[in-house]
Amino acid sequence: MGLAGICPHRLCTAIFGFSLSFFLALTALAPFSHSQSPGSPAAGTGNTSDHPSSEVDSSEVDTAHISIPPLRDERRSSLRVDVNLVTVPVTVTDAMSRTVTGLRKEDFVLYEGNTKQEIRYLSEEDGPISVGLILDLSKSMTNKIDTERAAVEEFFQRANPNDDYFVITVSTHPKLIASSTRSLRAIETELGLAVPDGNTALLDAIYLGVDQMRTARYKRHALLIISDGGDNSSRYKLREIKSIVQESDVAVYAIGLFDTALFKTFEEFMGKKWLGEITDASGGRTIAIDDLSRLPETAAAISWELRNQYVLGYAPANLVADGQWRKIKVNVMPRVKTPSSSPSRLQAYYRKGYLASGR
Repeated sequence: MGLAGICPHRLCTAIFGFSLSFFLALTALAPFSHSQSPGSPAAGTGNTSDHPSSEVDSSEVDTAHISIPPLRDERRSSLRVDVNLVTVPVTVTDAMSRTVTGLRKEDFVLYEGNTKQEIRYLSEEDGPISVGLILDLSKSMTNKIDTERAAVEEFFQRANPNDDYFVITVSTHPKLIASSTRSLRAIETELGLAVPDGNTALLDAIYLGVDQMRTARYKRHALLIISDGGDNSSRYKLREIKSIVQESDVAVYAIGLFDTALFKTFEEFMGKKWLGEITDASGGRTIAIDDLSRLPETAAAISWELRNQYVLGYAPANLVADGQWRKIKVNVMPRVKTPSSSPSRLQAYYRKGYLASGR
């Protein structure tokens, strides 16, 4: 019977029933048709070598996106935000090389390049830090070892109990002798048994110290070097260590034990200059002493200084992550004038720049 012989109601029912059945059939076949579409690999084969590169790349991007843990995404997002805020640790000393505390945000002026920046916040940090001691135990330290041990004791006596620390000794090769898993008494005992000998691989020891900070517990990092500054055994060169220190987040301090002897080796003669260049690149400083008896009190002063830094925060006017080195300049200009706080008598120590890499 033709469609003309069907009543309108039965005709609509027949057409609707046919359409619904056809739609359900297409729906059931759609996933199969999509998975077997031309140019896509068969399920389970894993072979993409015979297919267009554009389709392979799309598949790889999807897979990589799925495999990224959510926690990693959150960290990367936070890092992008932090890149827009530059933090500059600053230590201020007076004419007697004593740490100056109690300054306010208004007492600092900060420039990036030639552009004055607005300092958004200032804090004085006295929290725990990760600190490494680099102790010269080469033969040239034979007559200084007892005083060096006393300096280590003074440094630790003023340390925060929660500090994360390690100790590297310097001889012909650097050696990591202690981490935070060992007690201070155990470290002091081991140093008490040490006998100075060999050459001085100081630059290699600094490299090892910076590398150790990759697994440090706290975000604030510092190294303290006690040495006569001479290096005659390192694999790394001065320019390499300066570059590594400059691009790290480790503040390097040094106490230089420089003899006043008339005849010195080239390494001994250049020791003070080399140490100064390295510490300046990091935002730290070198304290040179020619009176060995002052070593313990100087170590104690640096321990105090590390825990009384200012941290300045500013949002740079230039937010382009171009990988260029941005120079920073910090001036201390106290609003309340006293003889000891005169700008001509105050010295600020800080890292002189940062890489605008956006990472």
